[in-house]
Amino acid sequence: MEYLRKPLMTLPQLWKPLRCAPSKYCSKSANSGVTSRERRTATADGFKAQISSGPSFQDFIRGVSARETRPAVDHEGSEDRGYVPDDWETGNSRKVYFETYGCQMNVNDTEIAWSLLQKKGYRRTADVGEADVVLLVTCSIREKAEQTIWNRLRQLTAMKKRRMKTPTPMKIGVLGCMAERLKTELLEREKLVDVIAGPDAYRDLPRLLAVVDGGQRASNVLLSLEETYADVMPVHHAPHGKSAFVSIMRGCDNMCSYCIVPFTRGRERSRPAGSVLEEVRLLSDQGVKEVTLLGQNVNSYRDTSEEQFRGSDPTKLSQGFKTVYRAKQGGLRFSDLLDRVSRIDSDMRIRFTSPHPKDFPDEVLHLIAERGNICKQIHLPAQSGSSEVLTAMRRGYTREAYLKLVENVKRIIPEVSLSSDFISGFCGETEDDHQQTLSLIREVGYNVGFLFAYSMRKKTHASHRLHDDVPAEVKRRRLEECIGAFREEAARVNGALIGSTQLVLVEGESKRSVEDLCGRTDGNMKVIFPKEDVAVQPAASNAASVHAGDYVLVKILSSSSQSLRGRALSHSSLSGTGKHCETAPRLRLHEHAPSDTTMIETCP
Repeated sequence: MEYLRKPLMTLPQLWKPLRCAPSKYCSKSANSGVTSRERRTATADGFKAQISSGPSFQDFIRGVSARETRPAVDHEGSEDRGYVPDDWETGNSRKVYFETYGCQMNVNDTEIAWSLLQKKGYRRTADVGEADVVLLVTCSIREKAEQTIWNRLRQLTAMKKRRMKTPTPMKIGVLGCMAERLKTELLEREKLVDVIAGPDAYRDLPRLLAVVDGGQRASNVLLSLEETYADVMPVHHAPHGKSAFVSIMRGCDNMCSYCIVPFTRGRERSRPAGSVLEEVRLLSDQGVKEVTLLGQNVNSYRDTSEEQFRGSDPTKLSQGFKTVYRAKQGGLRFSDLLDRVSRIDSDMRIRFTSPHPKDFPDEVLHLIAERGNICKQIHLPAQSGSSEVLTAMRRGYTREAYLKLVENVKRIIPEVSLSSDFISGFCGETEDDHQQTLSLIREVGYNVGFLFAYSMRKKTHASHRLHDDVPAEVKRRRLEECIGAFREEAARVNGALIGSTQLVLVEGESKRSVEDLCGRTDGNMKVIFPKEDVAVQPAASNAASVHAGDYVLVKILSSSSQSLRGRALSHSSLSGTGKHCETAPRLRLHEHAPSDTTMIETCP
């Protein structure tokens, strides 16, 4: 933990402060008959006497413990509250505004941070102009993401300067991955922010903000081997309250050579299953219709919090895949958790992201195929179609092993929708490597794509061992060609759905027209249809209006590479509806729109 300028904790006053030795050693006139050697000896003896009467190491330990459990009291009985009094941590109804960038984990982090601040008396606002505290939940995955945040910080700093002389000056904080990676630049060089909190330091936010109110700047970016926020119930802020993200694990052990996540979010640790299930039950009681389980490597989940979960069975990997770390043993696995979550509410859709292809043993695939409310959409981040590049990326598989996994997935889940991540222009990528990536895109037939040009990240294996030797213009050209291949596939598979009937979970009004509604299929495909009353159930004569959170059957009439269009036939439900053909979710290509603001992409 790092604090600037002044300490934030004081120890109990267990001994008298060290003062100057008696006056005969301090007064120049009184020492006229004393030699320099005698003066030094006397001073040293006095200092040793003070030290011998001071605290031992155990006193320091007791002092810290006492400070954490009760107010410290000195020998005269006066209370020593330390630099930051406890009541300073209260929000006193100050308004906080969040802007969230990056992956879905950052959305969940925002909900955790808000839960902690709300309990301290803060209020949330959707208007940055009236905010007392502005908190940016940031991403460091790519250089472009960081540059977006730097630009936003400069805008906020200009706003902050205009309010310097008002009764409520604005404070700016940076949370998340960028806070951990660039703490020095943010606090010292640029001087744009007041408070920094890394992904594992959100519990410390009230105290850090208290320090800021005292005129200081403060940071805490320590990573943890244990923090999962299991006892913090997030305050979900999803539109219409019909969908929610639930974090089940944090950190990543994969150490892919391009990825900064292990350095900004730390080692893998899984949230206890009981905590996850409790949150999902609460969301079900609140009427939430779709839950997405989250983790940097979500399907490597392994809960060892209870003795009954601790065994010796090694973790199973997809056939042909390997890791840079030793095989892990014991624990409640992802398939076990997914099974338990899906049993809570048969009318609630369950999704998960972002997985690693290595963690798809057959039991996970069979569970997805068998359970009606687990979406038949799987994210399989490939990153490249070239075995040479995959080796340089330290992904732990070859092109052939990846394609064999795809074949196995489609065999067990015939109606599956597949999405993927790809990086164009990684270190050493040749034109032949790029062509292999294009061929993989066409061979697999993905429905959703998250594609980016490579940007070197400090601290990663690539920054130490590899050379970013692909010119920027070549990266851009290759990225455009990959996007083009994805669009072609999306248009083809979406067109094949014209005439089919899809079960759609309604999200609300379409952004382009208040006369239309939009929602998503099981395969995460966006569907737009007119806002009109429909039958309350198939074959029923009476009709009812359609609202966010409703399930409706929609006849698909047209398509594009981005979405489907149709007309709603009737209300329905997830538990009472048969399977529908859903094999082409819309293509999403890293498009962001700020709102008390959220900008989402997937982590690799």
